[in-house]
Amino acid sequence: MFDRRLITHFDWPLLLLIVLTALIGIANLYSATSSWSTLATPVYIKQTYWLSGGILLAAIVSFIDYRHLQHLGYIFYGLTLLLLAAVLLVGKTSMGATRWLDLGFFNLQPSEIMKIVIIIALACYFARQDTLAGYSFEDLWIPFLLLGIPAFLIMKQPDLGTALIVLFIGFTMSLFAGIRKGTLTVLAILAAGGAGGGWFLLHDYQKQRILTFLSPERDPLGSGYHIIQSKIAVGSGGFFGKGFMKGTQSQLSFLPERHTDFAFSVFAEEWGFCGSLLLLGLYLLIIIWGIYVARSAADLFGTFLAFGVSAMLFWHIVINLGMVIGLLPVVGVPLPLFSYGGTSMITTMLGTGLLLNVSMRRFTF
Repeated sequence: MFDRRLITHFDWPLLLLIVLTALIGIANLYSATSSWSTLATPVYIKQTYWLSGGILLAAIVSFIDYRHLQHLGYIFYGLTLLLLAAVLLVGKTSMGATRWLDLGFFNLQPSEIMKIVIIIALACYFARQDTLAGYSFEDLWIPFLLLGIPAFLIMKQPDLGTALIVLFIGFTMSLFAGIRKGTLTVLAILAAGGAGGGWFLLHDYQKQRILTFLSPERDPLGSGYHIIQSKIAVGSGGFFGKGFMKGTQSQLSFLPERHTDFAFSVFAEEWGFCGSLLLLGLYLLIIIWGIYVARSAADLFGTFLAFGVSAMLFWHIVINLGMVIGLLPVVGVPLPLFSYGGTSMITTMLGTGLLLNVSMRRFTF
């Protein structure tokens, strides 16, 4: 029998925050691409379709009890690993990267699915291995193995941004679960050493992005062009912005990738500091709400699940905004609900569905 308390406790504020942010993103896409003359369906219309489908998907996910996932987490993980391996063998290559499986009607990107699956798999592990003393190396080798295999396969595509997101989600969930001080100190030393040694594992274009981040002016018309134009757009917005569809950097096509990774630059130019502050406030509310859902969950698995989704959104937002204002290297991470892209929207709405799921069952045991 259907439990009516699920409707009573449905998390409408969270859903409204998500939809409001996505609608602002669609309006921004309309402005960013208004000068494009094409017979194909405009990207803001496509984004509206993806949002509608994503809301339906989130609703379906929210009404299937999340506790069933605790028995399926490792199975989902294994299946997604097989998809990642299949990408390397028979994947579709575009612009030098092999990241998709061509299903005929849809290009599936398994690395995006892994962002959600790794959250479920780690939530399964930490919920069953709870410890008050904190985790030691002996306890952490399994979650680190769960993280390392997909991160390696994603790096081979190559997709540095998604691999970093997967690793950041995992380390954030591990910190939340609790790590002993001695173990944490050794891990920090190893991470610092690994960051230096990792330079020699990067592709040439990835090294170029880091060098460009350190000094964009060394190649202003080449590799530094994106970030220089982005910083000009953000800075020229001033306090109140230039107005909707009046941003010169975007409307005159100086700003590349303005509908995907650099969508925030368009918004900052047109709405200025005040508009950017409002948008950042919406993202902050979503993250805080996600943490609240984690703290009020009915069980430990729900807590880790909600915290993992919050961590995924947090790192996406921080890395993308860091990219567009020149604080981080450009690694191709989209801004959730704002950058154009069906896969990104579906992944975000899957996470939203999990948050709604945990939230509406916080009073059921």
